[in-house]
Amino acid sequence: MPRSKKRNNRQGGQHRSVQPFSDEEASVETLSHCSSFSDSASTVEEGGDTCEESTQEDFEYKLKGLIDCTMDKCAKTRQSAVEGLKTAMANKLLYEFILERRMTLTDSIERCLKKGKGDEQRSAASLACLLCIQLGSGIESEDVFKTLEPLLKNILTDGSAPIQARQACATSLGICSLVAAADVLDLYATLECFESLFTKSYVKGDGTPSTFNAQTTVLHINCLLAWALLLTICSNTEVKKILNKHLPKLPSLLDSEDVNMRIAAGETIALLFELAREMDPEFEFEDLELFCTKLRTLATDGNKHRAKTDKRKQRSVFRDVLRAVEASQFFFFFFFFSSLYKCCDIQCCQQPTVAECQIYCIL
Repeated sequence: MPRSKKRNNRQGGQHRSVQPFSDEEASVETLSHCSSFSDSASTVEEGGDTCEESTQEDFEYKLKGLIDCTMDKCAKTRQSAVEGLKTAMANKLLYEFILERRMTLTDSIERCLKKGKGDEQRSAASLACLLCIQLGSGIESEDVFKTLEPLLKNILTDGSAPIQARQACATSLGICSLVAAADVLDLYATLECFESLFTKSYVKGDGTPSTFNAQTTVLHINCLLAWALLLTICSNTEVKKILNKHLPKLPSLLDSEDVNMRIAAGETIALLFELAREMDPEFEFEDLELFCTKLRTLATDGNKHRAKTDKRKQRSVFRDVLRAVEASQFFFFFFFFSSLYKCCDIQCCQQPTVAECQIYCIL
């Protein structure tokens, strides 16, 4: 990534041997850890400093138990542990704790991605994303990403892999690349990897629309959003190439039967307009009037065959897209974070989440 990085002076934790629980004990222990996160948070609010310190120790003890469970022989136990870690890491800043155990966590994620099945791989991919976010931009997250990037790409591009795992890997690969990609050539290779998938939804050469099942469409949407997010850290030269190649074709996705694909395409187009006008204030899009007419149609869609919630969501987004294209009112970074958070099970709320704080610092 085109930014300087500094190594943290603290040393990472060493690999530790784990004594597996029995399946029954591990499952009970894991579920107990997972269910107690909210209880710990509420206790901190009620007590003083002593209570807070004690609660923090209990919280970290439970996290250590979850980390141990990620190495268990039982797939159900491993996945429950990964889900518990995701819950903790999505809602609480755990930098010091995770820094010391990043190699153990990386090994656990690597094992789940390699040997796990669909749900376990999906959970592990999301945890990989949160691990990089917690560590932030730096050498430590780069080391984690170097280990996990090939696995994420292999699952993403493997047509025989479970579709939910591929969807999660697309999002995780995008955000991890944003946070931890150290080599610009690797970044461009990742962009090409995303392009090889979402461009399959472009209209065909003979003008007929491409059709896919709902889950494959979600995969293409996740790839498109992750791809667009990474464009924000590309060089102007690379952005110009991408604009010339994709901006004429992206509007074809606005005719998709899937409302989320239409929205993702609209947001991506608005972002490309923003990037183009940052480089060249006089940037002009061919047939802009015709294109704006299409956007107005989507912003006022009254198609009776579409669900009311879909129409409401679409109209709201495309009003903003239209303003961005017509009047150069840009604010589309936030769309991508909102969409990608949902894929990582990170809840957007009034108080900034760990992910929001870390990513805003990166930008």
